[in-house]
Amino acid sequence: MLDNMPPKSSETRKLNLDANVTKKDLKWAELGFQYHKTDYRFSAVHENGHWKDGALIGDEIIEIHEGAPSLHYAQQCFEGLKAQTAKDGRVVLFRPDLNSERMNQAATRLLMPEVPNEMFSQAIEETVRANYAWIPPYGSGASLYIRPMLIGEGENLGLNPAQRFQFRVFVSPVGPYYKEAGLAVISLAVSNMDRAAPNGTGSYKVGANYAGGLLATRKAQELGANEALYLDSAEGRYIDEAGSANIIIAMKGAKVITPLSDAILPSITRRSLMEIAARQLNMKIEERPIELRAEYTNFIEMGACGTAAVLSPVGRIWFDDSWHAVFEDGQTVGPIMQEMYDILVGIQKGDLADHYGWLHEVSI
Repeated sequence: MLDNMPPKSSETRKLNLDANVTKKDLKWAELGFQYHKTDYRFSAVHENGHWKDGALIGDEIIEIHEGAPSLHYAQQCFEGLKAQTAKDGRVVLFRPDLNSERMNQAATRLLMPEVPNEMFSQAIEETVRANYAWIPPYGSGASLYIRPMLIGEGENLGLNPAQRFQFRVFVSPVGPYYKEAGLAVISLAVSNMDRAAPNGTGSYKVGANYAGGLLATRKAQELGANEALYLDSAEGRYIDEAGSANIIIAMKGAKVITPLSDAILPSITRRSLMEIAARQLNMKIEERPIELRAEYTNFIEMGACGTAAVLSPVGRIWFDDSWHAVFEDGQTVGPIMQEMYDILVGIQKGDLADHYGWLHEVSI
């Protein structure tokens, strides 16, 4: 049945317990961060002021009207989270309630209907269960990336909100965001482009923020960096975030700081790492504006963090026409980032006790 018709919601649990449902024959440890078509995805439509019941479907193609506001005016938002296989066989998610909350904040900002938390949770769990064969096994270094998305559909021409919306969740097995497995040291190059304006949409996970950053990332890569690093658009002095990740910095005085700005995404990973730094590393934490050039010499270690990147130590930064090493030779992982990474990943994989109540188990 898994090779033909999508299972009904009530059948998913039974199907995945069936001994005939085996893992896909993939080289899990060699996966990169690319799309792999899986068997099922969840789709629900909002029309005439209310949500219709959603369902699992097999078709990965979305048919959309040429006048859809998501195509012309970027009326769309999305989320990203992962499902992991624990050593004891459990399938766990990391803080999915915060993804639901963040998506609804973006939806409200773009005049889109909020996705009820119950539907958001149902969609993720059903999609993960239906694609059980695609969840990487424990110890493979891979995970099942989950992409919830909300788009404005339907006939439209003027700059107006859509009359019809689709909420969809699809999944794909992925490896590390950067090529190196595990804790990879990366480099950042300060961009002369702005990511988002104050009071704009920078603090919302919407597609337009990312499309505008493609050129900045390309320019950073031409300098030999992995990503662009954005400074504030008002003065070009204070750190905002990297192209696809938030920033955390270990400072002199046993302190971990992170940028305070209305133009950056409220990262769930960053929020969790800051709590780990305070409660398990016994470090002072602070969220405040960080002036790169004035404070750089006080940096001990630096990291870029997010669902895809997890935590990637920043070894060096390009600014003022030269490279500046953050930690030692710019290629070594520092002890603070290493410990924060080990604790976070240990909790996410179920290897360490979850004293925070962050894990959500998907019944299989």
